[in-house]
Amino acid sequence: MNELQTHAIDCPYCGEVIEIDIDCSEINQSYIEDCSVCCRPINIVVSIDFNNQVHVSTSHENE
Repeated sequence: MNELQTHAIDCPYCGEVIEIDIDCSEINQSYIEDCSVCCRPINIVVSIDFNNQVHVSTSHENE
């Protein structure tokens, strides 16, 4: 699997679709990244299943 993939997500604050780079070398990860449109912090949770499918979920910083 390619170790770096680009994924489109919806910002939970402004609703804009933004692209983020996912490091696929780690199966489970959680981090905060600022929206490139409204600059608010987004909680990003990434998991990779046994079929190498990348699952990304986003939420507000305080959720």
